[in-house]
Amino acid sequence: MLRIGVVGYGMGGRCFHTPFIAAAQGCTLTGIVARAPGTVAAAREDWPDVPVFASLSEMIAAGTCDAVTITTPPQTRRDLVLEAIAAGLHVIADKPFAPDAASARSLGAAAEAKGVTLGVYLNRRYDSDMQTLAKLVRDGRLGKIWRVHSRMDQDGAHTLEAGPTGGLLRDLGSHVVDQMIWLLGPVASVDAQMDFVELAQGRTDAGFTIRLTHESGATSHVEASKLNHVDSREFRAYGDLGFYGSSTTDVQAQAIFAGKRPTDDLAAWGYEPKANWGTLHTARGAEVIPAEQGRYHDYYEAFAKAVRDGTLPPVTAEQGARTLAVLDAARQSALEGRSITL
Repeated sequence: MLRIGVVGYGMGGRCFHTPFIAAAQGCTLTGIVARAPGTVAAAREDWPDVPVFASLSEMIAAGTCDAVTITTPPQTRRDLVLEAIAAGLHVIADKPFAPDAASARSLGAAAEAKGVTLGVYLNRRYDSDMQTLAKLVRDGRLGKIWRVHSRMDQDGAHTLEAGPTGGLLRDLGSHVVDQMIWLLGPVASVDAQMDFVELAQGRTDAGFTIRLTHESGATSHVEASKLNHVDSREFRAYGDLGFYGSSTTDVQAQAIFAGKRPTDDLAAWGYEPKANWGTLHTARGAEVIPAEQGRYHDYYEAFAKAVRDGTLPPVTAEQGARTLAVLDAARQSALEGRSITL
């Protein structure tokens, strides 16, 4: 069993990490780092048998973990990742993985030098709707892919990380860009527009639209917002054999927010309801496509296997750096009003 500690118990630690570590075969949750009285109380209530520590250093000294997930605010993450690496622990770093691509590669180099596994938690590859679209693409049911449109709007102003070190591009942008690179391959050029708001913490990007031209010749169009009072998750994919469209509910997140855990019923976990299944349109007509299962715990199972076998984790530091390079280019494109070639 890979013993995993979680550093940080805000929304990320509480909703998107600990429940899925508990559900993952080959993994066990053996520590939580929390400092604020409210988060300490929440951690103890949620996981009464798991020790809670005041710092990563304290958890390292206790010797309870083989690996740690770092899910603290972005500006604190780099130093904690390096502290864990120096202690010889395997590390999963939440998104945004680093401030920029160069910083991401330096973290990857530090892990390699120490001989530990470093992974990036880009878990939305394991969304139900993403898995369904990816299967259609892999099976060739759309033929040669011309373009894919991805929209992830959230009515969540309170979750927007404000200020120059925050913003939506490095938050949801990390996910939607990674999904398209995973689906369609490396990116050749980037065109982007961004929406900014002035907040007390500073100028903050609160929405974006990005056009990615992939080396394969396909294009992807990703967009997101958090301040426009709408929840919407949509895919539209066009290929030379047809079209696929879906409009879904972010089913795993909604289940977690409703107080459910994957361990309640692992076999039924993470399926979009039938009313939200997408439709494939081809020369043979329209076909409703059953949803694939969404399984964020698959990320942790794959990470544990990588540690055990000495193979690559499900999302490597280099893959995280490539996603950040696209995000860096998107910001440059939006600020300079031009296409950026990678």
